[in-house]
Amino acid sequence: MDAKTQKSEMTRAAIVGAALDLASAEGLEAITLQAVADRLGLSKSGVFSRIGSREALQKAVIGEFGRRFIAEVFVPAMQKPKGLPRLDDIVQRWIVRMRDVEVHTGCIYTAGAFELDDREGELRETLLQEVTRWRAALRRTVQQAIEAGHLKADTDPEQLVGEISAISIGLLHDARFLRDTRAAERAQSSWQRLMKSYQA
Repeated sequence: MDAKTQKSEMTRAAIVGAALDLASAEGLEAITLQAVADRLGLSKSGVFSRIGSREALQKAVIGEFGRRFIAEVFVPAMQKPKGLPRLDDIVQRWIVRMRDVEVHTGCIYTAGAFELDDREGELRETLLQEVTRWRAALRRTVQQAIEAGHLKADTDPEQLVGEISAISIGLLHDARFLRDTRAAERAQSSWQRLMKSYQA
């Protein structure tokens, strides 16, 4: 990669990062080329030349949030044996990420879902694809735990994934809105009880 291309890629990463910070604080709809340009001391045309339209930037933010989320929550857990050890590690990492990151910044998956739930269009579809992909990965992990004999044979993977997701949304609600400092601790207790109820 030549120096010019490298600088352009670094600038693009900075633009997406600044837009992600903005979306975390104020929502996806708060993202505009001008707002991001102002944050970085760039011109609006400079942002456009590297990223394209406002919607392209919003989509890039959703993609970047997903990349960071998977890198922190899912990828490290792949080192654990298939089955319950891996599933437990994923959920533990998810709770820790919510406690240490998303309690302070918000969660694009959750906040974005509420923001875009009744709107049609490409942005909603982009977020839906990201969330669906994540839930599919979680569902595969549950299925592997069933096949390994760690979870009851009649476990409904979709039901368990829904219950895990409900714990995460509840954690964010209580931590961010109620400002409950023990929200992560409560989520951890809920997960432990839930996991035991499904164990073979």
